[in-house]
Amino acid sequence: MIKKILSKIKLPKGFNNYYLLVITVIVLTILIQSIIQYSLSRQRQDSLRINEAGRQRMLSQAIMKHVYECKYGTCDYGKLRLALNKLSNANIALQQGNEATGIPVLDNEEIQENFNKMQPHLEYMLATLDDFNNIGSVDMEKLSAETDKFLVLMDTIVGQFQKASEEDIKTLMIIELELAVFSLLILIFEIFYFINPSIKKMSIQNQKLKEINWHQTHAFQSHMKNIKNYNHVLKIEKNTAHKEELISFLMEELTDLEGVSDNMVKSLEKQA
Repeated sequence: MIKKILSKIKLPKGFNNYYLLVITVIVLTILIQSIIQYSLSRQRQDSLRINEAGRQRMLSQAIMKHVYECKYGTCDYGKLRLALNKLSNANIALQQGNEATGIPVLDNEEIQENFNKMQPHLEYMLATLDDFNNIGSVDMEKLSAETDKFLVLMDTIVGQFQKASEEDIKTLMIIELELAVFSLLILIFEIFYFINPSIKKMSIQNQKLKEINWHQTHAFQSHMKNIKNYNHVLKIEKNTAHKEELISFLMEELTDLEGVSDNMVKSLEKQA
């Protein structure tokens, strides 16, 4: 069946099967490298997203620390404001993506659901601490409870990000393995159905050339030597009867030489 299909495939005149092998190797190499680069890019994006999500937990704890300092000790409003802005911006970036940092848009419904659950707790923290003049009247117990709920949900989200990243890596590994097996099968197919026939054809051509070379070096040269000798003797021979005999020998050599020439042509035209 495969041979029938291959017999119907007409390659351009002068097309070398080795070119086909080289082109196939180049295409497969580009394809494999593209998959690898895509895999590395996805892993980098997942790492950035997981790190950013992990920082959210740290920021929420830092915010509580600054609030306690502001309420019961020396307050650094600048650090508190910076932590609040980072917390808010990172929350947006984790859901909507951020081209500057390389974080992609969230496309996981399960993780998005947890972000939606976490949003009220985050909004409470941001709204409660928006006006630093009212920090003294902040309900620390309520704020601490909201922060704890935020932390629990963020821990869950980080775990989901890690799990999704691991699943992506497994999927890409399977694709790379399948592509490698497919590439190997393609190469084996080309070796058996394109390269081996080419090698066989070259071997037959070499055999033809050897046959021609044998005729050239043995039969052809031998007859040419005899013709030259008869011609030389014919020039110096005076006896007419001997000359006629030499001419007959010369004609026989020419006939044999013609046969050698025919054999050389047949060797070239011989089918595999």
